[in-house]
Amino acid sequence: MLGKHILGYLPVQIARAIVGFGGVAILTRLMPAEMYGQYALALAAMHITAMAFHTWLDAAVARFHARADARGHLASHLATIYSSLAVVGSGVIILGGIALWLAPLSLELKTALGFGLAALTLRSILAIGIESRRAAGEVAAYSIFETANVLGGFALGIAILMATPLGAAGPIAGMAVASLITLFFEFPSQARKSASGKRHKRRAMVYFAYGLPVSISLVFEHLLSAGDRFLIAGLMNEAAVGIYAAGYGLADRTIDILFIWLGTAATPLMIRALEKDGPDAARRVAGQSARVMGLIGFPAAAGLALVAAPLSTVMVGEEYRAGATLILPWIALAGLMKGLMTYYFHESFILKRKTRWMAAIMGGAAVFNISLNLLLIPVFGIAGAAAATLVSYTFSLIACAAIGRSLFPLPLPWLDWGRSALATGLMALAVYALPVDGPAITVLLAKAALGGAVFTVAALAMNIAGCRSWLGVAQSWWRPAEAGS
Repeated sequence: MLGKHILGYLPVQIARAIVGFGGVAILTRLMPAEMYGQYALALAAMHITAMAFHTWLDAAVARFHARADARGHLASHLATIYSSLAVVGSGVIILGGIALWLAPLSLELKTALGFGLAALTLRSILAIGIESRRAAGEVAAYSIFETANVLGGFALGIAILMATPLGAAGPIAGMAVASLITLFFEFPSQARKSASGKRHKRRAMVYFAYGLPVSISLVFEHLLSAGDRFLIAGLMNEAAVGIYAAGYGLADRTIDILFIWLGTAATPLMIRALEKDGPDAARRVAGQSARVMGLIGFPAAAGLALVAAPLSTVMVGEEYRAGATLILPWIALAGLMKGLMTYYFHESFILKRKTRWMAAIMGGAAVFNISLNLLLIPVFGIAGAAAATLVSYTFSLIACAAIGRSLFPLPLPWLDWGRSALATGLMALAVYALPVDGPAITVLLAKAALGGAVFTVAALAMNIAGCRSWLGVAQSWWRPAEAGS
């Protein structure tokens, strides 16, 4: 079941990979470092605002959809969600507009933030619909709408950047337009589902009580991953933000895409298993997910660190390369810590509905990270910010794992994780010893091919996460159907 869902969400992750890598590769060649820094700051502010005010509704959709559907309350569930979004969203637009008007910022940054306000509002409306589809197991519909939105926003953003004088606001304007277009096709079906429902104040309060700690946790988590951009801007300059964001994006986006892919498939299965068959069933799904996370996450993080120099040379503009190469290994390892924490150990709090613990842990981690940044950035520059990120994620991962086990113990597949670490070590030795000279693209492809081959052979030999069985699945796709079957 998990494998089927993982494959069903693959198109979305391919789209996110295209946008993640393509965005860094193209935007760092179209934008000077200062403009890219303004874009990174606006994007970080947009995500933090969405998490603070809107994400509690997404969390409620994901957690309570299965229960509402089973009890015949789906229409009222959706009506409550959408009416709550209307109230909160209106307040965000009004207060955000006033804040932008009063803020002592440059016109370029204000413009980017204004388009960010529009984009996050439209995206939040869309997110309710596609999260409902994911919670319902409508994998194909979710993938179609999300893939269209992601790729459409990327293409439109590049076009607007090149065709208008909007500068840093261009790519964000593309996101807003893409969300509006996707809503035109997706929202009518959600409106029909919720038309017969009534908003229930008590239901809304239950959702708020559950989702608010999730939102707070994600705000702190985003401050942990992106808050250093604001500190770099204050302690250094916007050009340094652009260079840091380029290197950070190469590493973090790659790891994040992999973990989001696995989490997107696993989380609704865990919740449905818990609601239908109880805690042990949810733990079985979780254990399978954890083994696959180790199989994919360990080599991905190590591989990025090993190819930092050629990857930066190929993927980012010349102005950004030295800084990207410097911080990429730190952020790759931090991304692994973040992925395991967010998409596995946080499930203890979600399944037990003890999300306040998440908020408390991430709040402490964010404060710790800010303190480290204030100490390290003045001395080490952007490398200090990267080191602070790695240290903070490591400590928050340990805290989440320890506290989560006291609430809803999840399996810890040490044997498979150990095998994944061993296979990753063999891969690293082979890549490190490879004597390749020449153009960066040649070095990158040679190291990636060798590393992938060594890890694949080692993983199959040790059958990490039962990966040998995947060969049979792959063969069944390509084997022609027998006549008369």
